[in-house]
Amino acid sequence: MASTPMMPPNADGSAPAAPPLPGTDMTSICFRDQLWLNTYPLDRNLVFDYFALSPFYDWTCNNEQLRARAIHPLDFSHISKMTGMEYTLSEVMEPNLFVIRKQKRDSPEKVTPMLTYYILDGSIYQAPQLCNVFAARLEKTILYSWRQIGFDLVLTF
Repeated sequence: MASTPMMPPNADGSAPAAPPLPGTDMTSICFRDQLWLNTYPLDRNLVFDYFALSPFYDWTCNNEQLRARAIHPLDFSHISKMTGMEYTLSEVMEPNLFVIRKQKRDSPEKVTPMLTYYILDGSIYQAPQLCNVFAARLEKTILYSWRQIGFDLVLTF
């Protein structure tokens, strides 16, 4: 019988909140646990433990299954044999910047990137998706173009 991964209780001892629904925009959220940062060094060996404390972490991921078996959650030799959602440490500039990618693994060779998170000086953020960045830039460009055209029309009359 498969067991569900243990989820840490909230600070008040109550059951933890369920992970956010897929597609939920969490780009405006910043997570920081100063007590943890004062206690442990933020390095490539402990960064995943720190990330697992954040609301961005999905407790049903493959990494959590490895942690339950006392295997390092980023051990590629184990995680590459699993299928499903997982996190990988994609970029590291210790001790200030860590980039974590959430991806869906379909086979040992096939992964689909889903979301990217970054830890900058101890604060965890969800990176905006590229299409959202382009849409915002395009919207600003159109707005400024219309303002300029409108401004030019006012000057010519």
